[in-house]
Amino acid sequence: MPSPAGGDELSFERDIKPLFRAKDRDSMLSFFDLYDHSDVSKHADAIIGSLLTGRMPCDGTWPEEQLEKLQRWIDMGKPA
Repeated sequence: MPSPAGGDELSFERDIKPLFRAKDRDSMLSFFDLYDHSDVSKHADAIIGSLLTGRMPCDGTWPEEQLEKLQRWIDMGKPA
């Protein structure tokens, strides 16, 4: 379903959760669950900040299109 801005609507399950690998989730589980919508929503600003500065993930940076997708999801209000 298109958003009012003309882009596609994003969902956590379909679009955001798959961006995180099992090893990313395992690394962060003591803080929050990258596979849980409410946890990722609550920590979204810290997550995108860590990704943009290269602190996360520890084995390389995300491609620009993944960063843009996550930021767009945040800007859309973090839909489930």
